Amino acid sequence: MDLPVLSSNTAAEPIATFPFRRRRAKQVLVGAVPIGGNAPIAVQSMTKTKTADVEATLAQIQRCADAGADIMRVTVNDWEAAEAISEIVRRSPVPIVADIHFNHVFALKAIEAGVAKVRINPGNIGSRDRIKQVLQAAKERGIPIRIGVNSGSLEKDILEKHGYPTAEALFESAMRHVEIAQEFGFDDIIISVKSTDVRLMIEAYRMIAERTEFPLHLGVTEAGTTKVGTIKSSVGIGTLLAEGIGDTIRVSLTDHPEEEVTVGKEILRSLGLAQRSVEIIACPTCGRIEVDLFSIVRQLEERVKGIRKPVKVALLGCVVNGPGEASEADIGIAAGRGVGILYRKGEVVRRVKEHEIVEAVVEEILNFVPDENNNPQTHS
Repeated sequence: MDLPVLSSNTAAEPIATFPFRRRRAKQVLVGAVPIGGNAPIAVQSMTKTKTADVEATLAQIQRCADAGADIMRVTVNDWEAAEAISEIVRRSPVPIVADIHFNHVFALKAIEAGVAKVRINPGNIGSRDRIKQVLQAAKERGIPIRIGVNSGSLEKDILEKHGYPTAEALFESAMRHVEIAQEFGFDDIIISVKSTDVRLMIEAYRMIAERTEFPLHLGVTEAGTTKVGTIKSSVGIGTLLAEGIGDTIRVSLTDHPEEEVTVGKEILRSLGLAQRSVEIIACPTCGRIEVDLFSIVRQLEERVKGIRKPVKVALLGCVVNGPGEASEADIGIAAGRGVGILYRKGEVVRRVKEHEIVEAVVEEILNFVPDENNNPQTHS
């Protein structure tokens, strides 16, 4: 069966709202969130509670939504989870994706509950009749599926053929599941080809991007602790996004899911792909520092969580580079001995004492509003 191949003359079209030439992908809807096409890159995470604990799961979803998550994935791995998913879907502030492995009944229950997407590999759920039931139910509800291939769980015959996980092996596995779905007339698909190996992950996604038009869910699987996982995910996801590849991302960390969202948003922001969040720039500090900048930055980071405004804030700790760099941001602080000079759009506003810096900057952020071109302005 023919796959939707990306022809050479349509490989990457410039999209006005993005700073990179972006790969053209067909668009699907996950609830009200568009994935692919010229839609913004969506950030998602996955709950780490027992799904059957509805209140704990919803609380975690809310924290992620507050951090900027567009979509949340929830495992439906047992009957208790299958019974709970309906209430979670009903009360969630963001679209819910059901994560299904092997059991087609759980997939059907999740679809019936109104999930916005199902993560399932059609070839792993048994007979053709079971596959047909799931795909037909998803199609009737207008629910896309994500085919998720992982280098650590490749099919035995593919692994034997290639000898070890390779980009070609990941591609072949993903296309096998795509073909199964297409045999049943289902084409509303998102693909991921994840690996713990960053180079392998990059190569596999490039291959999928070159040969298909399916939207892509980017991620480095099992990336690790917050420090290491952030670095691996930033390199892997960031490299692909900078090449115009990728339509939604998930950073996998051994940490609370809201931390995954925070890192994901920072990756997007560093590439100019996240326009509605506060960006904090701070100097690394040195022997010239005259204030407790570490504490100021930590406090400000906590205070601005959940503020969706395109504001760039610069916090500089000395008088050498501070005035110049602070004046280039929307809001800036150039600190001296126990005080800071507050800048707004390059103009000096006033002097503030060290213990007043955080409150003064937060006040300035809250007074900023986007103009008609979505650029920051301030109300005095």
